[in-house]
Amino acid sequence: MGGTARHTVITGLGIVAPNGIGTDAFWKATREGVLVLDRLSREGCADYPLRVAGQVRAFDAGAAVEDRFLVQTDRFSHFAMGAADLALGHAQLNTDGLPPYSVGVVTAAGSGGGEFGQRELQRLWGKGPKYVGPYQSIAWFYAASTGQISIRGGFKGPCGVVAADEAGGLDAFAHACRSVRNGADAVLVGATEAPLAPYSVVCQLGYRELSRSADPERAYLPFTAEASGFVPAEGGAMLVVEEETAALERGAPVRARLLGHGATFTRPSGWEESREGLARAIGIALERAGCAPDEVDVVFADALGTPEADRAEALAVADALGAHAARVPVTAPKAGYGRAYCGGPPLDVAAAVLALEHGTVPPTPQVTEVCHDLDLVTCRARSAELRTALVLSRGLMGSNAALLLRRAEGEN
Repeated sequence: MGGTARHTVITGLGIVAPNGIGTDAFWKATREGVLVLDRLSREGCADYPLRVAGQVRAFDAGAAVEDRFLVQTDRFSHFAMGAADLALGHAQLNTDGLPPYSVGVVTAAGSGGGEFGQRELQRLWGKGPKYVGPYQSIAWFYAASTGQISIRGGFKGPCGVVAADEAGGLDAFAHACRSVRNGADAVLVGATEAPLAPYSVVCQLGYRELSRSADPERAYLPFTAEASGFVPAEGGAMLVVEEETAALERGAPVRARLLGHGATFTRPSGWEESREGLARAIGIALERAGCAPDEVDVVFADALGTPEADRAEALAVADALGAHAARVPVTAPKAGYGRAYCGGPPLDVAAAVLALEHGTVPPTPQVTEVCHDLDLVTCRARSAELRTALVLSRGLMGSNAALLLRRAEGEN
């Protein structure tokens, strides 16, 4: 990203999140700092130590996905296909008029199809192999969403899956931009997750950073003295990115330009080391974007929610942005709806695009007393002149990523 005449822009947002489905519902709840974290109510999860989660309650898979795709895919792919449809509609992109190899799909995935996989494994052990469906081999696979979106839409352009920890949700945008630089007209990019089936929950219990709190209002409080871990969530977002000139020529609603991306790797749960790794990722993104640190107008934080991880992130921002770090507003909207693993960074990208458009930094829900040297936006949204946004992500296995966005010309 950066250093090329083929600039990549975002033209469509498709959002399936615990706090809203679609751009308008998501932005309203995010801007108002609505808390939707609640007691985990998914069947089979009542006796586990994980008590609170961000659950998508209003999504109707049967209405969003055709039967033939519905029966062979997991909930995380249902989210992805629904979000992809929303993104294409938002971009006003009629793919029927494009060459068949000009549209690609890139997603990131962490947990895969746990709900589908658990159901089939229960049939295997409870009834025998004859009762296992033929789609078990593909529905759980981390590549399922990319494959099903491309098959369903007839998209034969460059397709891929990023398996890079939670930060893969940002890395996918770098892959999409590379495809546009190499000639693709448009790429559907993003990630969705559905990690709340019993099998998936048991797998997550090994994360020491997972919040065990039973109080939805206190379970996820990043950058505070009460920080006790993150709350997992399902959902995510798919976005349409296009080559800027082509998007403008077709009259597309250009939402933001993708400026630069940086990625590094430290070690699993090595939060002290993540300070250096994240700062380096920010520096790479700034360099590739040709952007000075003091040009960053808002930071969407990773906000893991443990004291050591939050401290490392605050120090990384200071290391990368220098004196400007004390002045730039920082926010973590995910504190209101949960951390959706790979689906979380695309939701932050969508929130950043909307923040740039509206000149509004959304708040970090439920957080009041900040114990780190950050200008964290709390309690209520803050109006600001926003031109450039920095989105950050780290993974539990050691990945770090940073993505820079710039407001589309002609916006507020």
